[in-house]
Amino acid sequence: MRTPGTPRNPRTHDADGMAVASFLLGLPGLLVLNLVLGPTAIVLALMALAQGTSRRGRALLGFALGVADLVIMVALIIADHGVIWSFD
Repeated sequence: MRTPGTPRNPRTHDADGMAVASFLLGLPGLLVLNLVLGPTAIVLALMALAQGTSRRGRALLGFALGVADLVIMVALIIADHGVIWSFD
């Protein structure tokens, strides 16, 4: 636990930011741009965990959401024979 007034470790601070970012990117990825946001959330979560984030739960949740993004995308492709979003 950090006491007020002591500087934070910059590496941990960056890892905490990546953990939060993975969660925030994985969540909307459940609905839109699964192919982009899912892998991005997974990579950020793994990087945050590797750097020893203090927000381990948020990083794991971001990882799970990223995997869920990809699973939903695959399920929708199989069920609908295509993707929900298109650029046409």
